[in-house]
Amino acid sequence: MTELTEIRWHGRGGQGVVTAGKLLAETAMGSGQYFQAFPDFGPERMGAPIRAFTRLSSKPITIHSQIQEPDVVLVLDPTLLGVVAVAEGLKENGTLLVNTSQSPAEVRTATSFGTGKVCTVDASHIAIEEMGRDITNTPMLGAFASATGIFDIDDLAEKLRAWFGKKISPEMVEANVRAMRRAAEEVQEG
Repeated sequence: MTELTEIRWHGRGGQGVVTAGKLLAETAMGSGQYFQAFPDFGPERMGAPIRAFTRLSSKPITIHSQIQEPDVVLVLDPTLLGVVAVAEGLKENGTLLVNTSQSPAEVRTATSFGTGKVCTVDASHIAIEEMGRDITNTPMLGAFASATGIFDIDDLAEKLRAWFGKKISPEMVEANVRAMRRAAEEVQEG
C-alpha cells in the first residue's frame, strides 16, 4: 500500500455507499493501517446522489477534509454518469471503477477520463443474481480489491462476515461474500 490512498464513492442514498466506505476502513484497521471514512450528504432522501470518502494510510492521517483529488473513484450507480462529474479531480494515474454493463472504453468516453485506469463490473447484475437485490456495495468492494490490489479478497470477506454477522441472516452474509468474490473475478479493465 502507498503512504496515503484517497477514495471517493458516488452512489445514491440507500445503496450502501457509506457502509462500503466504513467496511473498507475497518479492513484497513484490521491490517494495522490508519483510516478515515466519512459521508458527504445533507438531508437528502433515499435515491438522492451522495458521496462518501475513505482514506487509507500506512502512517497517521492528519488531513481532515473532503477528498478533492482522489486516487480511486467508485461509482455504485451508473445513472450518475453524465449527471455527476464522477471523474472530477481524479488523479491522472488514478482508477475509476464503475458498476455498469458498459465496457471500460465506453465509460472512459462518457466520463472524459482520458488517463489512468478505468474498470467496470456489472455489480447490479451480480447482486441481483447472488442476493436477490440490487445492493451493489459488497460486489463493488470485491471489484475494488481486484482493481487496486490494496486488499486481499479473503481479508475483505472476513471483515464482511464480522460486520454483517449480527445484522443479517447467515445466508445473506454468505450471499454478500459470493457477490463480492464474483465481482472481483468479473471486473474488466481498460
